[in-house]
Amino acid sequence: MQDKIRQIVAEAREALEKADNTAALEALRVQFQGKKGSLTQLLRGMGQLSPEERPQMGALINAARESIGAMIDERRGALRAAEREMQLARETIDVTEPRPFPKTGTMHPLYKVQDEMIDVFTGMGFDVAEGPEVELDTFNFELLNLPKNHPARDAQDTFYIEDNMVLRTHTSPVQARTMQTRKPPFRIVCPGRVYRADEVDATHSPVFHQMEGLAIDRDVSMCDLKGTLDAFVKSVFGEDMQTRFRPSFFPFTEPSAEVDMSCMACHGKGCRVCKGTGWIEVLGCGMVNPKVLDMNGIDSNVYSGFAFGIGLERIAMLKYGVNDMRLFYEGDTRFLEQFR
Repeated sequence: MQDKIRQIVAEAREALEKADNTAALEALRVQFQGKKGSLTQLLRGMGQLSPEERPQMGALINAARESIGAMIDERRGALRAAEREMQLARETIDVTEPRPFPKTGTMHPLYKVQDEMIDVFTGMGFDVAEGPEVELDTFNFELLNLPKNHPARDAQDTFYIEDNMVLRTHTSPVQARTMQTRKPPFRIVCPGRVYRADEVDATHSPVFHQMEGLAIDRDVSMCDLKGTLDAFVKSVFGEDMQTRFRPSFFPFTEPSAEVDMSCMACHGKGCRVCKGTGWIEVLGCGMVNPKVLDMNGIDSNVYSGFAFGIGLERIAMLKYGVNDMRLFYEGDTRFLEQFR
């Protein structure tokens, strides 16, 4: 049996020297030290020995087990170190090798325009206000002088969630909420996403963006509105831009106006872009209807105000020369990379 033990240790040493990875090493451990391994088989055969020989043989087998275990640990450490070196060699990166720069994102053109507009209006003393996109009918319509069955509601093409809950059709509900929670004087702009049941085409979408403005104070006049919007147009499109007001109608304002600016392409001379008129429509505005002020708890005998609504897609299309608003939503990197 002593010869057998010495033979097992010698075989283990030779086999371990040839093991070239940790998986092979584990297989050898099982072969020599496992439940069915060589040393375990010797232990099970000790029943054939005399009582006097058993302690001596048991000690020899345990010594062989410890010797093989030490050899396995030593070989495992060497193999792991070698495997680590091989992994590092495979994963080495030559930091001096020229590589193409990875593509990086950029701000979406709609939000570039929105941030630019916010900077313009906050520079004139306006605060930024926000509100929910799922809105009560009360704030979206009734407090803006659009009672139930009002014919102007038909022009809104509203998405109704419940009888008295809608996806907001404009950001004007934020104006109503502000009038009910803040005391004049105040000036706010309300940027955000709005929803209308429009067909998708080059100039319409069921989801688009607006920025509306509201200023309430004593003795606010149409001149204040004209000066504010004229400064806005010059800041965004250039100092040589001119504006004009055309009479219009909005239930929220009285009097109301559409605002045109001089054509950027021909500078008012008339061209294909402006259809020969020299002017391009950009937004709607007006003086806040006294009835709206009173409904929202502001004394129309003391205070007056103006309001305006601007489509962000409209401004972005004019600013960047985009002729199809669908391009803003399709996520085509060839289009978006032009706005870096």
